[in-house]
Amino acid sequence: MSTIFRRNPIRGFTLLELLVVMVIIGLLAGYVGPRYFAQIGKSEVKTARAQIDGFEKAIEQYRLDTSKFPTTEQGLNALFIRPASEPRWQGPYLKKMPPLDPWSNPYLYRSPGANGDFEIISLGKDGAPGGEGEAADISN
Repeated sequence: MSTIFRRNPIRGFTLLELLVVMVIIGLLAGYVGPRYFAQIGKSEVKTARAQIDGFEKAIEQYRLDTSKFPTTEQGLNALFIRPASEPRWQGPYLKKMPPLDPWSNPYLYRSPGANGDFEIISLGKDGAPGGEGEAADISN
């Protein structure tokens, strides 16, 4: 019987080898994971900035056609749906209704804005005014 086991030894991994591999995988996940999720937060901020830039261009086109900016009450919806008080509206100025920001909150529109003719604001990840980092407000 002992000759049979020597010719066909059963091969496999020991518990120690499996634990070493699991520790290595855990260390790699601990190193790569936080960097990956930080990049996701940065991409959401970049998406919000790009959407605000697109809204600015559409608002400028709206102003060229109607000789004024949409009112705060009309908001960004005036870029897609004709306001009843705008006979010279040539829109829609957006392909679809204004989307929510990357954190699923509506963009805020004010006319006149704090620093110009109009202001478009995303309240950031926390959805509240102010904040720092990903929770900071993003505006034009």
